[in-house]
Amino acid sequence: MDWQPDEQGLQQVLQLLKDSQSPNTATQRIVQDKLKQLNQFPDFNNYLIFVLTRLKSEDEPTRSLSGLILKNNVKAHYQSFPPPVADFIKQECLNNIGDASSLIRATIGILITTIASKGELQMWPELLPQLCNLLNSEDYNTCEGAFGALQKICEDSSELLDSDALNRPLNIMIPKFLQFFKHCSPKIRSHAIACVNQFIMDRAQALMDNIDTFIEHLFALAVDDDPEVRKNVCRALVMLLEVRIDRLIPHMHSIIQYMLQRTQDHDENVALEACEFWLTLAEQPICKEVLASHLVQLIPILVKGMKYSEIDIILLKGDVEEDEAVPDSEQDIKPRFHKSRTVTLPHEAERPDGSEDAEDDDDDDALSDWNLRKCSAAALDVLANVFREELLPHLLPLLKDLLFHPEWVVKESGILVLGAIAEGCMQGMVPYLPELIPHLIQCLSDKKALVRSIACWTLSRYAHWVVSQPPDMHLKPLMTELLKRILDGNKRVQEAACSAFATLEEEACTELVPYLSYILDTLVFAFGKYQHKNLLILYDAIGTLADSVGHHLNQPEYIQKLMPPLIQKWNELKDEDKDLFPLLECLSSVATALQSGFLPYCEPVYQRCVTLVQKTLAQAMMYTQHPEQYEAPDKDFMIVALDLLSGLAEGLGGHVEQLVARSNIMTLLFQCMQDSMPEVRQSSFALLGDLTKACFIHVKPCIAEFMPILGTNLNPEFISVCNNATWAIGEICMQMGAEMQPYVQMVLNNLVEIINRPNTPKTLLENTAITIGRLGYVCPQEVAPMLQQFIRPWCTSLRNIRDNEEKDSAFRGICMMIGVNPGGVVQVGAAGLGGKALGLGLDGPSHGIRHVSGLYFLLRCCSLLGEPEG
Repeated sequence: MDWQPDEQGLQQVLQLLKDSQSPNTATQRIVQDKLKQLNQFPDFNNYLIFVLTRLKSEDEPTRSLSGLILKNNVKAHYQSFPPPVADFIKQECLNNIGDASSLIRATIGILITTIASKGELQMWPELLPQLCNLLNSEDYNTCEGAFGALQKICEDSSELLDSDALNRPLNIMIPKFLQFFKHCSPKIRSHAIACVNQFIMDRAQALMDNIDTFIEHLFALAVDDDPEVRKNVCRALVMLLEVRIDRLIPHMHSIIQYMLQRTQDHDENVALEACEFWLTLAEQPICKEVLASHLVQLIPILVKGMKYSEIDIILLKGDVEEDEAVPDSEQDIKPRFHKSRTVTLPHEAERPDGSEDAEDDDDDDALSDWNLRKCSAAALDVLANVFREELLPHLLPLLKDLLFHPEWVVKESGILVLGAIAEGCMQGMVPYLPELIPHLIQCLSDKKALVRSIACWTLSRYAHWVVSQPPDMHLKPLMTELLKRILDGNKRVQEAACSAFATLEEEACTELVPYLSYILDTLVFAFGKYQHKNLLILYDAIGTLADSVGHHLNQPEYIQKLMPPLIQKWNELKDEDKDLFPLLECLSSVATALQSGFLPYCEPVYQRCVTLVQKTLAQAMMYTQHPEQYEAPDKDFMIVALDLLSGLAEGLGGHVEQLVARSNIMTLLFQCMQDSMPEVRQSSFALLGDLTKACFIHVKPCIAEFMPILGTNLNPEFISVCNNATWAIGEICMQMGAEMQPYVQMVLNNLVEIINRPNTPKTLLENTAITIGRLGYVCPQEVAPMLQQFIRPWCTSLRNIRDNEEKDSAFRGICMMIGVNPGGVVQVGAAGLGGKALGLGLDGPSHGIRHVSGLYFLLRCCSLLGEPEG
């Protein structure tokens, strides 16, 4: 029987819906309490669906709101709905999917897909057949409403629709959708493409069986009048480029011509979708072959797309030159995620790793995260990496006009172009840099803030070249101007300058030592000047400076400048303030660099770190025992604190011993090493290694408990955890000596497995090789029998490591193991691996290990020596 509402109850629900639209917070609180009470009555949900589908006399916002409250109820406790209520809701949805109002149709579609996502696709067998059947309706509203619901279901349940659990309904749905590509309504055409697009990336079999028809239909819609249809066509072609390029290759010339047009589409959403095509094409092996002849058309289009639009400038407040006194709104400040400490080894001819440059986008983050300007710049960047110098003949004529253009918006886009090609076209740009770098440095004092900020970014992209020249030529003028920009009156420029200076610090390293006083004066002055957001970036610039100049910072004059403002901030911040993250990271670098110079500040910093770890562990325990009463803690506080303790241990060395003696850090460390979160374990093992080096007297009593935990974390599924655990074991070996013997078997098999594992990251291979060598150094009898299983990858792993104590001890360990088991290397030697191939690099004074042990080892490897004498 059809359910009917009680009139009084209906009026009550309607009043509640009206009240819930009130901006008054007190009214909102009453509404929330009332909703909780009404949810005790199962048929309250019947009233909600009734208002949504039947009360056509009510205004649309009220009806839609009723549906959205019902959707939240479905999400929260659909399983407890009585069957008659659930059935009534489902029936009403299907009967009213063709409501005259597009808002109500969309709300019913959301409700249907929410019910479907609660496991109801299997329990509601008539849903998909009925929706597909409704597509045939002559009534536009019914067809559009059904398609809207199907599109949401395809988005939310794409994998399930292509599974045996539902008898693969896609086999019927895909051909059905394809029929609607030619529908007279653009909205329906757009829905149809969007539905099929959901199944491209997963290569759904039903789509693959109809792939040629799909592509044919897409081509037919290429010049559709409707921008939403064109956008979905572009999106489909971009995804097909990734998963079925074989089907596109025969048409590639036409597709490229089409995408060149669409990248200039007057609708920016279409242009953005088309611009993604160049990013995806650049990753395909055929890119160079198919795109080379089109560069002459493509490059000017991308360059044009890199210019700020008028709307961009309004959003970025491009006309506001001085805003340093305006406080930041909290939503401007992106959440920060701490990157846990990973132990790495120094390499020969080392330069800073550019891998993080992937994130150093040009700096208009106040815009939506992704727009045509950013996409065009990213496309030019990746294409520069594909075509290298071949790109320049198409670019240089444009660049000259852009960089010296009287209009600031055009000049700004030219500077962005120059930054975008920096990585890929560096070699070809070198002849022009002596002229361009001074021009860019001049642009740092342009009267437009957006020109100054982009000049900061582009100069940071050429920092490596700047540092390779005599310092007076470019480094000194660049540094002087960047430091002025750090104190700019515009917040965007301050931010760009601080980030650029951090990049320059990484490249220049100790070249900056002569200017330290001037640099510190500027950075410390910025402390008093910066608003909240840029203060966080300033911490990063100071931390990077400390990493770059190291112990050169340990001068009374520098310490006196730098430490008071840092400690003042440290004292101002509460334990639960997330601004502690960047400050702790900064202090960790400063403590490591200052070494004994940090001693006067170490005790309160150390104690607070221990407290942060203790608090977080206690909160985690309370949450585990009573999840309904307590919130889960933010473990980043504990991770950053552990990393700062590592910095203190590394910087202070033996001086940290008294602090450790007076605290319960070893007990806390035991808990952290077993935490469920990999990043916590990663930082714990880094700290364990640093404490082992600094004050083993406190670590040694815990070894029997710690070693099994270290052994179980030698799991390369968690690369960084495994890496730090491996390194810590190596450090423990060197302190334990022969007492390591009971623990060898706990770790050796895992280490040998890791070093032989294909596709293992270089850092992990290097640390594993060092630790195996050190194990063999202290327990040669136990490790030597396995020599044959690891000697070859061991040698290649350490080929490029710079001489240091770790490498020395590892090579000595190998020599001792060869002494115990010469047969373990006979086959490697017989295979003809000379010293060079083994990575010993004995051909020059700066390579390899200590030469006596290196040569001895090489000869032993080639089985040319008998047992060693003496």
